[in-house]
Amino acid sequence: MNNYHISIKNAGKRFKDKEVLSEINMECDAGHIYGIVGHNGSGKTVLLKCICGFLRCTEGEIRINQKKMGKDIHMLTDAGIIIEEPSFLRRKSGMKNLEYLYTLRNKYDRNHLEQVMRQVGLDPASRKPVGKYSLGMRQRLAIAQAIMEDPPVLILDEPMNGLDHRGIDEMRELFSEMKHQGKLMLFASHNQEDIRILCDEVYELEDGHLLGKNTVGKEKKDDQ
Repeated sequence: MNNYHISIKNAGKRFKDKEVLSEINMECDAGHIYGIVGHNGSGKTVLLKCICGFLRCTEGEIRINQKKMGKDIHMLTDAGIIIEEPSFLRRKSGMKNLEYLYTLRNKYDRNHLEQVMRQVGLDPASRKPVGKYSLGMRQRLAIAQAIMEDPPVLILDEPMNGLDHRGIDEMRELFSEMKHQGKLMLFASHNQEDIRILCDEVYELEDGHLLGKNTVGKEKKDDQ
């Protein structure tokens, strides 16, 4: 059973004299989707990067399963991550891109990768190079990359970016399924409908400060 836990206590981040995060406190458990909302520049992406270990907090601490980020561990290696647009080999197919990335840490398993491609709505037999993919197709491939190693944690910054209505519905269904599998998911989005449908708790950031936490699970149950 996945008992993954992320604890953030009084976390802050400065870039020289600019404070971008201040006194952030969050507790996140497996089997839940946590939304992070706020306007551009509110600190959402910086917070996600600190959780992943891409940036170091200048105050407070982030603990992953009781291990302190920056001391006991330096990078979140067992997570599927989408932060900003990922880099792909533009002359290679989507399947070839996944093969290269997957085999860095895993034994080659074509059947598994084909299944992952189909999960996100891409054709594993297509030879179309990623450079000719639409924005939505690249986003689907990014999601495939994030989930292909079956990580216990997903850190997703605007994962619906570029998707059409059908793609959004399909990814909402996929993320909901992963939540029920016991994954811990952090989800930053501008789309209030995504937040309402997917998230159990929502943290709102403004100018690097946490304004509060809302529980939206009851509203979702009432809508059903």
